[in-house]
Amino acid sequence: MPASAIRRMALPDEGIETLFGPFDENLRSLESALGVTLKTSGHDLVIEGDPDKVGRAERVFEQLAGLLREGYRFARGDVKTAAQLLLQNPDVELQEYFLKGSARPAGRRQVVPKSITQRRYLEAIDQHDIVFGVGPAGTGKTYLAMAQAVAYLLSKRVTRIILARPAVEAGEKLGFLPGDLQEKVNPYLRPLYDALYDMLDSERVERLLERGVIEVAPIAFMRGRTLNDAFVILDEAQNTTSEQMKMFLTRLGFGSKAVVTGDITQIDLPAGRMSGLVEALKVVGGIEGISVVYFDDRDVVRHVLVQRIVKAYESYSSNKTGS
Repeated sequence: MPASAIRRMALPDEGIETLFGPFDENLRSLESALGVTLKTSGHDLVIEGDPDKVGRAERVFEQLAGLLREGYRFARGDVKTAAQLLLQNPDVELQEYFLKGSARPAGRRQVVPKSITQRRYLEAIDQHDIVFGVGPAGTGKTYLAMAQAVAYLLSKRVTRIILARPAVEAGEKLGFLPGDLQEKVNPYLRPLYDALYDMLDSERVERLLERGVIEVAPIAFMRGRTLNDAFVILDEAQNTTSEQMKMFLTRLGFGSKAVVTGDITQIDLPAGRMSGLVEALKVVGGIEGISVVYFDDRDVVRHVLVQRIVKAYESYSSNKTGS
């Protein structure tokens, strides 16, 4: 068994508190990711463990120190993001990730991808006219798509945003629900509104909705339209039928982008109905100009328990299938 190695590193004074985190909680995240023991001594860091892991940890903290020297100030969660990135790819260049185009302006928010897949997703949306984001809840599929849509609208790269969702629980036959049409469909579209109000102040959202610059509607409302100069998001796409998905994908007009998000493990369609998302991935997933980005439990950015719950259900499903 190799002897334990110990390294002592001096880190820049400015920004060290946010790097270490309150009560050194960020160091605990990095300890887990790097497989070493980390201790502080003033503004110095002591790394202890297997020589190879200590060497890797040293390189990581050199990168983090480099970010501090270049003026980067770690926001809440940034160091945990760095730890997550390291778990996914031990050779990741943190400076390239945090300094080169990772933050995206989206109205009043700066949206920073929290995983390598999230960054790849944002880049795919920039580079392709149709993008599928497929994966479990909490991975940022809809939120990041909304951030891109708002950024495109504010920079005048599109003239409107259209947000659509299937109202599958009511089979898009909403007559039995109380209220006018808007009140009938709002419960199914609420998550899209929530993301929108997070990006823009409420008064601006209301004005844009009134003028039709932003439209939120069930997917059935897309039929017969051609959508030019628009950023279109279809959320919960696993609950579209084959016909709805084909209809949606063929609405795309000139100067438009479409992002389709969904979780193929959460299909609520009646038994025997093919999910439009599952079919589309097979039919058009390989077409040039279309990008498919798959998320998994490592990309979950909600409470840490959500990540564990997603993983537990995936494990349960696998065991159930295999038994």
